[in-house]
Amino acid sequence: MSIGTQVLTGARDRLLPASVPYAFFGAACLYHLLAWAALLRGAALVPSYAGGPGPVLAAIHLITLGVLALTAMGAAYQLLPVASREPLWRVWPARLSFWLAVPGVALLAWGMDGVRQWAMTAGGGMVAAGLVIFALLIASNLYRARGLPVVIAHGWAALVALTALVTLGLVLIGNYAAGYLGDPGRYALAHMVLGIFGFMTLLAFGFSHILIPMFALSRTLPVRWAWAEFALSALAVAAAVAAVAAGSGPGMALAATVGIAAVVAYFRLMRAAMRTRMRKRLGLAFVLVRAAWGFLGLTMALGLVLAAGLQVPNGQTLFWFLALAGWLLTFLTAVLQRIMPFLATMHAAGKSGRPPLVSELSSALPLQVHAVLHLAAVPLIAAGIVLEMALPVQIGAASGLVGAGAFGVFALKVFAGLRRITRSA
Repeated sequence: MSIGTQVLTGARDRLLPASVPYAFFGAACLYHLLAWAALLRGAALVPSYAGGPGPVLAAIHLITLGVLALTAMGAAYQLLPVASREPLWRVWPARLSFWLAVPGVALLAWGMDGVRQWAMTAGGGMVAAGLVIFALLIASNLYRARGLPVVIAHGWAALVALTALVTLGLVLIGNYAAGYLGDPGRYALAHMVLGIFGFMTLLAFGFSHILIPMFALSRTLPVRWAWAEFALSALAVAAAVAAVAAGSGPGMALAATVGIAAVVAYFRLMRAAMRTRMRKRLGLAFVLVRAAWGFLGLTMALGLVLAAGLQVPNGQTLFWFLALAGWLLTFLTAVLQRIMPFLATMHAAGKSGRPPLVSELSSALPLQVHAVLHLAAVPLIAAGIVLEMALPVQIGAASGLVGAGAFGVFALKVFAGLRRITRSA
């Protein structure tokens, strides 16, 4: 039996109102544009960026919180109840988390851009409150969940990382005013490890166990490899945070080695999904998915090189850029372009009694433009970082900005199509 059949059985009964996930997805598309715009504005600072407030830090948080976290929240609110066969506890807290997190991200990024302490404190507090509500709702769902134990394990691990991430974020914001941290760079590094690899990558890996086989119509993934991937991923994150806290170079090398083993196990699972798939033509989204996997492998290889003490020009900046924009942003935009029309067809079918075609709710040209420009932006900016040149970063950020605009056009097409079909029904 394919995993898609297991997940989708009775799924329509556990659908949230369409306004809940699509509000998060729409906000993520807006912040996608703003993130590239902020990166373009701070392009000259990117190659040698080593932390601190300004447009680059604002761009980082517009991506991590504005795009990645909001996408994860919208997807988790809808997909986890479908996958776990347990409804969300209540809908109103999910809406509340939206109204806290979305304006909070804008206020936080604005504060970081201009070093406005009150805005960072207020915005950070709003985002933290939204993420806490999200964590509590998802924890409630995971506690009552039935089936898919590996996915549930990824969810719990991601929530643990999220708790530590939010705590460290608030500590770092407070440090800008009070200066009570002796080595804030170490706390900031732990914050990034927890956010990019602890929260987002663990969620991405967990959802991959559902979404990749479901969209490819694959068989159930090998259980032993699935548990091996989870154990290695969780261990790598824990080892990396411990190594950062201790300032241990050998510890970072060990964490990087375990991380590579986790990625190898993940790739083994995804290869099994691709080999057993019944859908042979997977479309443009899977071009981006495969590109994201390539960036993930490159990120981990670079991490091992850096942990071994070998020198790469601006290697730390390059590592985090590849992890953030190469791996996670590419993967989430790829998944989002499949999730949005897919959920729209389910909602439209529930209203009209017939499932509409995906082509009625989507548009190929904006997605093609986005894919070309995004896949051009990442290597251009990476080259600018290594060569310490602002011009490639500027061209890459401009390319990413136009690509994000094209992706926004696609999202508007989905929203308009769903609204039109439900109104006519």
